[in-house]
Amino acid sequence: MDGIRELLSAIRDAGVLTGNFRGLLHIAIGRKVTRPDGSIVSAGVTWRALSTELKTLRFDQELVREYGADPDALTARDRERFWYAAIAAAKVDSAEAIEEADKLAPKLKALGFVVGPSPGAPSPSPKASATEAKPKEKEKEKDKDDKSAKKKKK
Repeated sequence: MDGIRELLSAIRDAGVLTGNFRGLLHIAIGRKVTRPDGSIVSAGVTWRALSTELKTLRFDQELVREYGADPDALTARDRERFWYAAIAAAKVDSAEAIEEADKLAPKLKALGFVVGPSPGAPSPSPKASATEAKPKEKEKEKDKDDKSAKKKKK
């Protein structure tokens, strides 16, 4: 938890939070964050853990307006529930959140945090190996079809 708290504090204190809040939520929940030396800061946190940290660090509730949520309409009496509802409204798994997180990643690198790829992103691999793999996959599928056809004939 200290790692995610360190990340959230650094972003807030550096002033790069404005316009990047949904991206920050996406990174905090779904991406691995490390230091340049490879030490893990966070491997992702739950919505509940993130809402607790946002409450503890007293993040400005007006940040939810960036993605169209009305802070007055969310549960205001309990700040932890407020942040939980705000995370739900942010749609952190949307294409917009992923795009905002990708834009925020270089700013975080300047602060000493390396952000990993999105969970749904394809792993970086050379194009040559990708093109070689496709014919092999087709051969395997053809072999499976041949085997199933032989079983049907018997």
